[in-house]
Amino acid sequence: MAIGSPGKAATRGRKRRLAGPLLLSILALHASLLITVAPAWSLSELKPNETAPPSDDKVQSEPLPAPNAVPMPDPVQPTPPADDEAEPDDTAPDNASPDESEPEDSQPDEQTSPDEGTLGRPEVDPDAPPPEVIYDLDKLPEPVKRMRQLIVDAAASGNIESLRPLIGKGDSATQLALGGIEGDPVQFLRELSGDKEGQEILAILEEVLSAGYVHLDVGKPTELYVWPYFYAIPLDKLTARQRVELFKIITAGDYEDMRSYGAYIFYRVGITPDGKWSFFVAGD
Repeated sequence: MAIGSPGKAATRGRKRRLAGPLLLSILALHASLLITVAPAWSLSELKPNETAPPSDDKVQSEPLPAPNAVPMPDPVQPTPPADDEAEPDDTAPDNASPDESEPEDSQPDEQTSPDEGTLGRPEVDPDAPPPEVIYDLDKLPEPVKRMRQLIVDAAASGNIESLRPLIGKGDSATQLALGGIEGDPVQFLRELSGDKEGQEILAILEEVLSAGYVHLDVGKPTELYVWPYFYAIPLDKLTARQRVELFKIITAGDYEDMRSYGAYIFYRVGITPDGKWSFFVAGD
């Protein structure tokens, strides 16, 4: 029945999981802002003020060969161009630092492709009429119906390892986090659960698939069947009966948090028309 029934501990565990992706993205933004390097020549200007005048010649003579020695073409070219290129050499370290930072910034983008990041976030037009809420499983295509039942049976077994063959491997594996995961997917789900065996996350999965569903992007390459339907319905438009169904999955406290956020951001399941388990994720 309701997932909130385990008590406040389970609720706190869910909130921590919902906040985790947001905290990681904030930390990543702060980390990228802290990577600033002061110009190297500013240190050489401070040292002459601290040392005696005789040592100024030594300090000035040592850094000058250093920038000329870093770019290899300078010694090869004639002396007049080398003097002219001495000024660009001073700016070369400044130009090199952004060039070196660009690949570092692009690495996270390569690890999280746009398809991977948006897979578990099907777009729903808030201005369009809300999609039909469907409860009749017989309206599902046979591949979708079969995959849903396989997931429900695996969750009801209480053995989280039963999900492994349904999740799959490689690029076609089920998405379990908006930012992607590393390592074993079943172990990842086990660690998300409030208990050591992963049975809490199995209960959430089964309860989500017991709710009504919506059929999104009909006839498009992104066509999906998504559980629960709350993902595609504005929370402030839910009827009293629909809120009762919602509270089987989340608590009243979670509901108020989501209302302030503006959308349902708890766990949802997506299955493609050909029966592929596309995602099981939470957050936004």
